[in-house]
Amino acid sequence: MADRPNLLLLFAEQHRGDCLSSAGHPVLVTPNMDAIGGSGTRFTNAYTTCPVCVAARRSLISGQFPRTHRALSNVGTEWECHETLAETLRDAGYQTGWIGRSMHQSPVRKRFGFEEMVMCDHRSDDDYDEFLRRNMPEGGAGYWGTGVMHNDWTARPFHLAEELHHTNWTLHEAQRFLDRRDPDRPFCMVVSFLASHPPLVPPAFYLDRYLRTGVPDPVYGDWVTPPENGGIGLGVNSRHVDLRGEALLSARAGYYGLINHMDDQIRRLLNGVLGGVDMKNTVVAYTADHGEMLGDHCLWAKSVPYQGSVHVPLLIQAPASFGCRRGQVLDHAVCLEDIMPTFLDFADVPIPATVEGQSLLPALRGDEPKQRDYLHIECAPLHHTLTDGVEKYIWFAKDGREQFFRLADDPTECRDLVSKPDEQERLETWRGRLVRELTGRPEGFTDGDRLISGRPYPGALAAPTDAG
Repeated sequence: MADRPNLLLLFAEQHRGDCLSSAGHPVLVTPNMDAIGGSGTRFTNAYTTCPVCVAARRSLISGQFPRTHRALSNVGTEWECHETLAETLRDAGYQTGWIGRSMHQSPVRKRFGFEEMVMCDHRSDDDYDEFLRRNMPEGGAGYWGTGVMHNDWTARPFHLAEELHHTNWTLHEAQRFLDRRDPDRPFCMVVSFLASHPPLVPPAFYLDRYLRTGVPDPVYGDWVTPPENGGIGLGVNSRHVDLRGEALLSARAGYYGLINHMDDQIRRLLNGVLGGVDMKNTVVAYTADHGEMLGDHCLWAKSVPYQGSVHVPLLIQAPASFGCRRGQVLDHAVCLEDIMPTFLDFADVPIPATVEGQSLLPALRGDEPKQRDYLHIECAPLHHTLTDGVEKYIWFAKDGREQFFRLADDPTECRDLVSKPDEQERLETWRGRLVRELTGRPEGFTDGDRLISGRPYPGALAAPTDAG
C-alpha cells in the first residue's frame, strides 16, 4: 500500500467553468486553483451531465450517467449503490472521508463507503450547525442570519467572524481528518464546499474586492426574452432575472468573492509546509457539481442547458512518479463520471463494470485517449442536450423546441443557429444522435425514428429538495 497515492478531490458547488483566472476571467483571482492545472492539466470542456446538486453528486460517487442511476433532477429519493468510489477504495485499503457540504442524497447520513463523514446539509440538523451553536454569539442566527437565502441573487458580507464561515469550517475539518488519519493507509478525501452556491455572503474583504474592481456584464443571446418589468416583483430567488446596476454588481461580486475566498482557503491544504497534504504523494483534483447562470441570458442558478449552468472547471495534478504532463490544457469532452475511474486508475484498483465514465490518466500522461463523440446532458423536466465542446444541440422535452450553437465560434451562446438554412444538415445529425441516445428509455422520448415531446420524466413532478 505504501506506493499508492493519496487522493484528494476539492469539490465546489455551483462554480461555473469560466470563473478561473487561468480560463481568462477578467477580474477573478484564483491562483491556487490555477496552480493545480499549472502543475498538471486543465480541461476546458468539462461538463456536468445533470446540472443540479442531487444528480451530479450521484454521478460523482458512482461513475454512472443519470440515465443509469436515475437521478434526473433535484428530486431526492433513496438510492442503493454498492460499488461507489469510496466503497471500492475502502475495500482496497484506503481510508475514506467526505468533509463539508453533504452528498445531497437520501437519507442524509448514508455514507456510501465513506468511513468518516463530517457534513453540512440544511435539510437536517448537521455538524456545521452544531459548530455554529458552540461558537457564534447569542442572536447570531446561524448561516442564514443575513437574511440572504440559499437561491437568492442578493448579496452582502458574512455577518459572523470569518473563521465561522462555511468555507473556513470545511477546511478546518479537512485538516482534522489529515491530523487524525491512519498513517499506514493511503486516503481518499473529498473536501466538499458549499461555495460558490448562494447565499452570496463572502467575508467582507472578498465582497469589497469585487465591488472595487467591478464585474463583467452578463451576455444576452439573440434568442433571449427578458422578464416583464425588469423582473421587479418576481422575488430575489427568481430564476428569470434582468440584473442591472447595484443588483448586478452585488450579485456578481458576491459570487466571485465566494470563489476567491475558497481559493485562499484551499492553500491551507496545499501549502506543503504547514501540515497540509504531502504533495509528493497526492493526486489533487478540483471540480464542481454544476455552474451558475449569474444573470447571463436573463437566467439565474442552474438546471438549464447553457454553458453557465453545465460547464464546470476540472483541474488535476499528480505526483511526478506518474509521468503526467505539467501545464497541459486539453479540450476533450469530459465529465464528473470520469473522476471515479481516474482515481481508481491512479490507485491501481480495478474499475467496477458498473462505472460508465472513463479514466483520464492516459490523457494526463499525454497519451491520445479514446475520445467521446459527445456528452449527453439532461435535467428533468426541462431538456436533453448533446455537446462535444465544439457544437451544442438542445431539445426541450416539454414542447420539442430546439436550439443549436457553435461553441467554438460562440462560446457564450449568443447566436442560436437552429433556423439557419445552412445548419440544417448538422441539426439533422445531432437530432439523430439524440434519437439513438434516448431509444429504449422508459419515458418514451422517441419511437426510434423521431423525438416525441410532452413525455413526463418519472418523479420530475415531485417537489425539488434543493436545500442549498
